[in-house]
Amino acid sequence: MIPFARDLIWEPGEGSAVDRRLTGRAIYLLLVLGILILGLNWPIMAVGLRTLTPLWMGAFRVLGAAVMVIGIGLATGSMRIPPPRDLPVIVSLAVFRLAAVFFLVFTALQLVPAGRSAVVVWTISLWTVPLAVIFLGEQMSRRRWLGLGIGISGVIVLFEPWGMAFDRPGVALGHGLLILAAITDAATAVHIRAHRWTITPIEALPWQLAGAAVVLTSLALLIDGLPSIEWSAQLVGVVAYQSVLASGVSFVALVVVLRNLAAVSTNLTLMAVPVVGVVSSAIFLGEQVTVGLAVGLGLVLAGVAINLVSDLGGANRRPELAQVI
Repeated sequence: MIPFARDLIWEPGEGSAVDRRLTGRAIYLLLVLGILILGLNWPIMAVGLRTLTPLWMGAFRVLGAAVMVIGIGLATGSMRIPPPRDLPVIVSLAVFRLAAVFFLVFTALQLVPAGRSAVVVWTISLWTVPLAVIFLGEQMSRRRWLGLGIGISGVIVLFEPWGMAFDRPGVALGHGLLILAAITDAATAVHIRAHRWTITPIEALPWQLAGAAVVLTSLALLIDGLPSIEWSAQLVGVVAYQSVLASGVSFVALVVVLRNLAAVSTNLTLMAVPVVGVVSSAIFLGEQVTVGLAVGLGLVLAGVAINLVSDLGGANRRPELAQVI
């Protein structure tokens, strides 16, 4: 999940020495890599949840990612203690954008097919629009209203109320949890939009992950107890994919991409993530791509695209920090 890909930028045009050595082809390869990692992650998460509880799945993911990121930071000397003014927003990211969203999404994945979940969670940027209007006083243009309306109609189609067995345990709950996760993530984006950072996204990432690891591990121990897990090669691969690729490589790759490519065009390209999620879930998990899912996906992506294009005039403002799922 990528709430606002432009949020990964620290300052427009800012790039490291590594960025400057990358060719245009390498930048686009990183973009494709990020899309594939995040899209394929949906069926992989579903497989892992056959063995792990949602809390332990989230705990293992952020613990592994935190160890990796902190280790790299210490080895390269790039670790930086955040100043007090950044602590509230780092806590917001750790508790809500990571811990709460992971728990909600992982719980929902036990109730809703992975492909459909990928599409519902992608509505994050739709919910950010009205929240920004309410809490930040941002203006709603006709184009934004149109995008919001089309996107929400896509959500309604995704629910397929004409054929979905809502009396079946978990169907309505699962979809509700996914919507709640999207709104929670959108709320953190609105919180962060008003904040002016003194550290960069990569410098903030270790502290986000460490905070989320404390929250999720504590809750897992309190609610689920010590896990009794039969580790298999498949499960090790799932946890490694979550920690190393989905929470590490994809984040860094997209930071580099957003430093070198236009934010809006990158966001539009990243709309391929839920498409990859739907297709890979159909291929690897045998999930059915219904007419409602296909139409809902198209409407959600159209709504997101309209809102992204409406942001062209503000593409260079100081952005929020984003975290990917």
